[in-house]
Formats: sequence, C-alpha cells, structure tokens
Amino acid sequence: MKKIALLLTLAIAMFTLAACSSSAKDDTSKKENSNNETKTEKKTEPKLVQLDDKVEKGQPVATIETTEGTVKIKLFPKEAPKAVENFVTHAKDGYYDGLLFHRVIDNFMIQSGDPKGDGTGGESIWKKPFKNEISNNLYHFRGALAMANAGPDTNGSQFYIVQNKFLTAAEIKNDSIQYTDSVKEAYEKLKGVPSLDGSYTVFGQTIEGLDIVDKIAETEVGANDKPEKDIKIKTIKITE
Repeated sequence: MKKIALLLTLAIAMFTLAACSSSAKDDTSKKENSNNETKTEKKTEPKLVQLDDKVEKGQPVATIETTEGTVKIKLFPKEAPKAVENFVTHAKDGYYDGLLFHRVIDNFMIQSGDPKGDGTGGESIWKKPFKNEISNNLYHFRGALAMANAGPDTNGSQFYIVQNKFLTAAEIKNDSIQYTDSVKEAYEKLKGVPSLDGSYTVFGQTIEGLDIVDKIAETEVGANDKPEKDIKIKTIKITE
C-alpha cells in the first residue's frame, strides 16, 4: 500500500511542476498538455555527462549554501547555455540570497528561486522568459538541477533539484522519448524522474550534498507542499 501511495503522489506531483504566474496557477492541466507536445525524441547515443563527479577545466560549479547545509552542483553551459548563464548571473548578483525552498516533495524534487516565495514570481536576467534547452546528453537523474516553468519556453528564475531515490526498471519510460540502453542503465543506477525529460531544461548535476537535498525534501510540509519551517538559500557561490 505504501508503494501505491508513493506512486500516486509522484503522479500528481509531476502534473504540477510549474513556476506559475498568478494568472495561470489554476491552468496546470492545460500547461502540462502543452509541455508534452514539445517533448523531443532522443535517438542518437548520448554522452552522459552527469554520471561522474569530475569537473572539467573552466566548468562552472555552483555551491548552494542553505540553512540545512551545502549542496555543490556542476553546470553544463555547452548543453544549456542560456539556463546556465541565467542561473550564474542571478547567483553572482545575489538574486537567490535569502530565498525560500517554497515547494518540496519527498521522492520527487525541491524547488526554489522565487522572490515571492509562493511559486508565482521570478524573472530571467533578460526580464522575459527564455526557451527550453533540451539536450540529448542531460536527463532528470537524481541530483539533476533543472529550470521550473509554467509551460514551454517560459523559463525565468525558478529551479528545482531532482530528489527521487526510488525507481523500478518498469518505471523508466517516457511517452515521447526512446531511451537508449545507456540512459536506462543510468536511471536504474541513479534513480530520478524520467517523466520530466523533454519538458524541462536540465542544466546541472549535484556532485556533493545529496544528503542535504534529501534532508530538505523530507521536511514537514503544509499547503502547496511548502515547508512548515523556513528553509532558505543563504547564498550561491560560483567557481569556474
């Protein structure tokens, strides 16, 4: 019964992962349908750059200091240049300092990056939404850093870290993507949320602090999956 409950919770959560505008909070189903239409099939053999903790020379790394501990994430500017530029610039400007993790769902993800703290705010460094960047090399493995959005090509400032640590071989599927064996094997090893692939921009991978991600995800939550106690980003430091 616990397994069934977990699957139902994940199913509901995956249909509501959005950085919503105030005028669109109640339009989740419509947005999710639009997201599904933009998913792209991945056919070529990918270079799975998320599978090790190695950091290439000049590759940016984000150190996210939170009230619960520190999470270190390597970023992928080659695969997702706009998402990385946006995140890095916001981080260097102090945009994320003091912001809440306003939405957390255990065995799914933790979400932040909204100055309003309720999922309805935030903007990109260009003061307008920017397009999704779907890479054949990046997937929603456990520990992945990705952009939250309110539909296709509506990326702003909100982001999430994938936390799900339970995934069976039968659950490694996506209606619009033909996974290679290497991707399936990676999901079997790392876990994650395959259903999000193709609809959201992955642009980083956790290399230290997954225990902190778990700690945040496991906190008690109230309405709208908002933690009962404030969990904040102290600051995000970028090294290159």
